[in-house]
Amino acid sequence: MKKDFPIFTNYPELVYLDSAATSQKPQAVISAVSEFYTTYNANIHRGIYDLSQHATGLFEEVRKKVADFIGAKRSSEIIFTSKTTESLNLVAFGWAKKHLKKGDIVVLSEMEHHANIVPWQQLKKEIGIELYYLSVNKEYNLDYKKIASLPLAMTKKIKLLSFTHVSNVLGTINSLEEIISYFKKLNPEMKICIDAAQSVPHIQIDVSKIDCDFLAFSAHKMLGPTGVGVLYAREELLENMDPLVFGGGMIRKVTKENVTWADAPDKFEGGTQNLEGVIGLGAAIEYLQKIGFETIRRHEQELIEYVIEKFAQNKDIVLFGHRDISSRLGIFSFAIEKVHPHDIAEVLNRNHIAVRAGHHCAQPLMDVLNVAGTVRASFYFYNTKSDIDRLCEGIEEVKKVFRK
Repeated sequence: MKKDFPIFTNYPELVYLDSAATSQKPQAVISAVSEFYTTYNANIHRGIYDLSQHATGLFEEVRKKVADFIGAKRSSEIIFTSKTTESLNLVAFGWAKKHLKKGDIVVLSEMEHHANIVPWQQLKKEIGIELYYLSVNKEYNLDYKKIASLPLAMTKKIKLLSFTHVSNVLGTINSLEEIISYFKKLNPEMKICIDAAQSVPHIQIDVSKIDCDFLAFSAHKMLGPTGVGVLYAREELLENMDPLVFGGGMIRKVTKENVTWADAPDKFEGGTQNLEGVIGLGAAIEYLQKIGFETIRRHEQELIEYVIEKFAQNKDIVLFGHRDISSRLGIFSFAIEKVHPHDIAEVLNRNHIAVRAGHHCAQPLMDVLNVAGTVRASFYFYNTKSDIDRLCEGIEEVKKVFRK
């Protein structure tokens, strides 16, 4: 599939292994954004003229496309934001701040990205909620059943479970249906929020099947443009949530003294949206659907199996994560003893291999792993076994440089 991605034509030596940070863009997405600017560019919703009406139609078609893509019942349950981070902040400060009180418990996990930790810490400071973290066990899974050891009075105070579908460090795929079902038995009124930033690009999601209340993800990790996020929320929850951004387009009536909000989704989309980015997201969804998630998953599992096999042959590599290919995605965090992750990444960069090094916005998880940081190689369907071979050759170069 690399032929569909101009960056690999422009940089033929590039081995891009940082798709967990952001994916590359196929020509279909680039063309869709360009076509919007050159053919349909106008602001949406308020213009009577044809160009504005057409742009509005395209924008709202993508909302319907996103709803169908993740199994939402209504397109009005899809809110466009700027990123996953904003979507999670909207859950924290638009819903939780309004409905939770001092002493209520929000359950997170030790494998969360900072975007699903920091907003809740801030809310704890503001209204006094309590936070409980599900631990990560030695098999790199969430030990979620430990929650049952809490006193009954505490479990009844759990109002929200907010956790990641796939760890951006370990690649662990958390079993959504199993975990959600377990928590719902503890408290049927509990709300469920899923950070799906790492999973939506790789796995078909059906929000009605997994029975979540909120789900957040970004366009840029699934072939789409940067600056576009999505929040799915049940219609009845959106009706009782507050917006985060205030201004034009999200109101029904404004007087000198008061304001009445518009209905969802407009209520949460104040100001001019990232119109071309949303159009690009629509093109990305079409591209992914054309390939098919079964095809994507099958190819990626072949790569995962190959990486595990190659890494196992190198005694100097410490791999953090599952060896079971069915329980993980192609996100591999690793270390080479006594070599700093940044040094590893720099030597790999000299060989045109792009990886990420550091704590990956998951410092609590780094504490659990007892490391300051790792090197992370993350794959997408445009990667090949030859990319993995190049990575392994680069690691050998690292060992030579540092005399391992």
